[in-house]
Amino acid sequence: MSLFFPNPGPTRSYPKHVWSPSGGWYAQPANWKRNTAIAGAVIFGITAAIWKLSAELEYRHHMPEPDRFFPSRYWSRQIIEHEKAQKEKAAAAKTTQDGSSS
Repeated sequence: MSLFFPNPGPTRSYPKHVWSPSGGWYAQPANWKRNTAIAGAVIFGITAAIWKLSAELEYRHHMPEPDRFFPSRYWSRQIIEHEKAQKEKAAAAKTTQDGSSS
């Protein structure tokens, strides 16, 4: 007997076999790889659908600055159309400026 580790008392019995819905102590179901792949595909599909719906419903009152990093700039239809219109406007302004200065 040690001063730091006193005797814990009598040993307690524990079940040698445990049943649980997840499979017990060391669960290794036969088709775990297929089940994991199916679960991953379902999670990916749901995430993609929610992402698409969110991007379609996204509305911005203020557009991001043109040269600033803004992740949703790559998938938000409103921002893409706004930037396309801005580029066309800038190109038209440059064309009229070049034509009037000649």
